[in-house]
Amino acid sequence: MTLLAFLLALGVLITVHEWGHYRVAVACGVKVLTFSIGFGQPLLRWKSRRPHAGQDTEFCISLIPLGGYVKMLDENEAEVAPQDVAMAFNRQPLWARAAIVSAGPLANLLLAVCLYAATFWIGQHETQATLSAPVVGSVAEAAGLRSGDTVVRAGESADALQEMASLDALRWWMLQQDTTPVYLEVQPLGKQTPHVLHLPELSADAISKDSNAWQARGFTGAWSRAVLGEVQKELPAHKASLQRGDEVLRIDGRVVSDASALRALVRASGQHQLPALQIWDVSRDGHVLQFEVTPEQTVEGDHFIGRIGAQVGEPPRKVWVQYGAFDGLSKAISKTWEVMVMTLDMLGRLLTGHASLDNLSGPLTMADYAGRSASLGLGAYLSYLALVSISLGVFNLLPLPVLDGGHLLYYLYEACTGHPPSPQWLDAMQRAGLAVLVALMVFSIFNDVVRLGWLP
Repeated sequence: MTLLAFLLALGVLITVHEWGHYRVAVACGVKVLTFSIGFGQPLLRWKSRRPHAGQDTEFCISLIPLGGYVKMLDENEAEVAPQDVAMAFNRQPLWARAAIVSAGPLANLLLAVCLYAATFWIGQHETQATLSAPVVGSVAEAAGLRSGDTVVRAGESADALQEMASLDALRWWMLQQDTTPVYLEVQPLGKQTPHVLHLPELSADAISKDSNAWQARGFTGAWSRAVLGEVQKELPAHKASLQRGDEVLRIDGRVVSDASALRALVRASGQHQLPALQIWDVSRDGHVLQFEVTPEQTVEGDHFIGRIGAQVGEPPRKVWVQYGAFDGLSKAISKTWEVMVMTLDMLGRLLTGHASLDNLSGPLTMADYAGRSASLGLGAYLSYLALVSISLGVFNLLPLPVLDGGHLLYYLYEACTGHPPSPQWLDAMQRAGLAVLVALMVFSIFNDVVRLGWLP
């Protein structure tokens, strides 16, 4: 499933990108020689039965599916017959060349709008915006957010609140707020009357390389009852006679508000010393029982945590989210723009050292996410495709030689000086750009291997 979902994603995104270049080239009167999905040895090749005027393009599906290309008639690459000189790419006016080069990334951005619109029109189940207990001492806790509160609306002021359809929508909105103050209209668990909370502005250094605006405010995740799931044999929970379906009410007299709080208490028990015996008050079949539980200590990364050998929490509540034709399209355009801005912001943070390079992901992580999203349903997979399509479009517009953005930079130089860069300078820049891309690829693959736990 993972490999198939990844190859399908690559095929769609590459085809749309190259189609953008191809279609605008044809519209500008440039002769396209080859349209290839993939690199290397062609596996399939064919020609259109009804080609555009002056065109005789060969379409190919090639062996290596990690890209594609559109080869156009160009005097800088090969000799051109006198009758075809007017159709050569290098003979086109500056605006036409710039349009052809930028068409690929723009096609990816347009695809993202279409994919997001499709997900909003189709609709899907999303996690309800009911929150677990915030981090102790956090901005969210100080503002009065409590376990089980459902966020109904949010905004940058109390008079401009917008509906939050799901936890995904709330988290996405929060990630874009950076350090600015936010207002949340919340409905407490078991109550009918909502009230508004004010979360003040974060300090300038609150968002670090390894955190974001959601985490910096102390939000954790979806609310879930502190109920035990599968209990593993011969581990602390099983030895203490705990069972599936037990709801943990208190640990050593301390109220356990939700599954997130229970996980935190268990993990914290092993941070500094061997976990000590704990007294758990548990609800089972309408009766409150007491159990003696001694978590075991284990290593996670470079620190110790406690664990009991049982699944904690039940699936969070879901809501059905679906939009009409106009609202779905409008939201898709907004979402595409927001992802573009966030992608550029992350790139800027990486370049300035305000975000960790560990955030870089490569093809292995892409494949892993492709499989996961496909297993969650059509809506999740289309959202994944949209996100990667935006990333591909934005990345290709970066002013880096060998990318589309690098060519646009050359054209800007030509527009300012009246002549293109020298061949020697272009060759040096292409080599430097290729070296940077190879380095990024190697580093991102290394991150993938570490992230997926493939290193010992």
